[in-house]
Amino acid sequence: MTLGIIFPVYNEEKRLESGVRRTAEYAGKELCMETHIYIVDNASSDRTGEIGRMLESEYGNVTYCRIEEKGVGAAFRKGVELSGDDVAGYMDIDLSTDISGLKAVERIFAGRGEYDMVNASRFQKKSRADGRRWYRNITSAGLVFLLKTVLGMRASDAICGFKFFKRDTAAALIAESSGENGWFFIIELLLRAERKGCRIYELPVRWRDDAGGSKVNVLRVTGAYLSGIRRLYREFGRL
Repeated sequence: MTLGIIFPVYNEEKRLESGVRRTAEYAGKELCMETHIYIVDNASSDRTGEIGRMLESEYGNVTYCRIEEKGVGAAFRKGVELSGDDVAGYMDIDLSTDISGLKAVERIFAGRGEYDMVNASRFQKKSRADGRRWYRNITSAGLVFLLKTVLGMRASDAICGFKFFKRDTAAALIAESSGENGWFFIIELLLRAERKGCRIYELPVRWRDDAGGSKVNVLRVTGAYLSGIRRLYREFGRL
């Protein structure tokens, strides 16, 4: 069984090398699965491409790919397309979700095979979140409330940057989903997985807020989330 880790990146010259090296070293030491890393560059204008190509030349299991579309959704779709691995998923390059979660992903998928997806959660009792800024607590709680109330979401967290799928499951969900390029695409995958009856393991994780490096525009992202919720409400209401 092989594991594909997708890193969506945009102007990450300061964090890319550290994130990939730490992940490659952890996988080599701690994981039994053969692991491949896919750097999907969302049209960066800094040295991200140069660093990505350098890492690709240094590591035999690292692939760098540049796309012209911006957004995690676009990067995830491209990463799944590149990956021929049995399990594929994505992580944030700042490793805000503790890298030790990969060991749990391996254990879950290498077991009896009863799970189709691993959804990391910062909000379970066994989870730990450090340094989260107050306004992001409010927006996250509000989003979870809307997703549960309007769309019937069962998961406790929708946007933690750490989700892994059986490759066939990911491909099927992508085929059914919209062409949304941003963060809401990942939420849509989770919601569709729940509605299809996919077997989802909700993984409590250790998470820290990278206060100095986040590129999230809260108002823009919130607007995209609300638009996505309206769209799925109209679609799901007809099912």
